[in-house]
Amino acid sequence: MTLSVRNAVATAALGAALCTALAGCGGGSTPASGQGGQARLGTPAAPAPAASSPHAPQSAPPAAPGPGTVPILPPGPNGLTPVFERTKQQTEKTVALTFDADMTSDQGPRAAGGERFDNPQLIATLRSLKVPSTIFMTGRWAEEYPDQVKAIGTDPNFEIANHSYSHHAFKSPCYGLPALDAAAARADVDRAFAAFRTAGAVNTVPYFRFPGGCYDDQALRALSTAKVTAVQWDVVSGDAFAKDPNAVAQQVLAGVKPGSVVVMHCTRSAAPVTEEAIRKIVPELRNRGYRFVKVSELIGK
Repeated sequence: MTLSVRNAVATAALGAALCTALAGCGGGSTPASGQGGQARLGTPAAPAPAASSPHAPQSAPPAAPGPGTVPILPPGPNGLTPVFERTKQQTEKTVALTFDADMTSDQGPRAAGGERFDNPQLIATLRSLKVPSTIFMTGRWAEEYPDQVKAIGTDPNFEIANHSYSHHAFKSPCYGLPALDAAAARADVDRAFAAFRTAGAVNTVPYFRFPGGCYDDQALRALSTAKVTAVQWDVVSGDAFAKDPNAVAQQVLAGVKPGSVVVMHCTRSAAPVTEEAIRKIVPELRNRGYRFVKVSELIGK
């Protein structure tokens, strides 16, 4: 059974509203389409003043992906950062499950108070089901859970991609997130890669996901020197703040096509039923003949 269009839109709208209330959860919108796109379900908000994290270093280290060669897309028009949403090879039944490990630069007190922004059971389930996956991680998350970052980033089942350091917006408005200017945006990306290295992650890849999925040409231009490929998605799981794993599973199963990229979350407080949904999604897609791959394999097609 699949969700109706009405239910899918309602689910996405609820996630957007809650994301706004909690300063954004990332991946709660339909992906931007093509160069210069923006999140279609973005909630209008007054533009926030451009600002970087108050703790950002004055000179951010360069982004340094892990060892080996992984595929990236060539630059877009006028040298803009390229954007990947779904593989062009749409006959082979491959699908990439991606998980946003969200944490903003100012959520330390909430973590100290017991809120869990990680989801080790989800990672354990992905391992036990042997599902290759791409984790889009914020640098702040990496600093909060360095042991998990090292474990994930040295496991060949996973690859770690960049979801910014602060989870601030690279385009405004974007779910009420505070916005970064061009210089701060580039430094934010570099700082996240540095956090992964500090934690001991090895399997990092030069891919980047915009917080909230919000971007425009200015954002793509700001990251052009970072030599990353921006990765969006074509299937919204609806797991952000969801309470029904069956509804999440149905939404994913209804949307997956050959070459799809699915956006989900690796954050217990914001996506508490994701692990249970995965246990329904994975066997069903395998029954349908799908093979799970990392984003790097899809981009390499």
